Amino acid sequence: MITTLLAAEGVAKLGAAVGAGLAAIGAGLGIGKIGGQAMDAMARQPEVMNKLFTNMIVAAALIEGVALFAAVIAFLCI
Repeated sequence: MITTLLAAEGVAKLGAAVGAGLAAIGAGLGIGKIGGQAMDAMARQPEVMNKLFTNMIVAAALIEGVALFAAVIAFLCI
């Protein structure tokens, strides 16, 4: 009985760690893609740099918010 409970707790901690890790990886990939695409767009049309930069910051903030939410949910699973 106790070993079953300990195993279940260990699996929950492993799941939380994997979930938080996947959230961090997803956020890194998303922000990297946004940054790369924004740099390409700025190189093609430098006159719209300020508008692109503002939109890039907003999109990065939204991605970070989703990643933080996913990490909090993962740690609440413990």
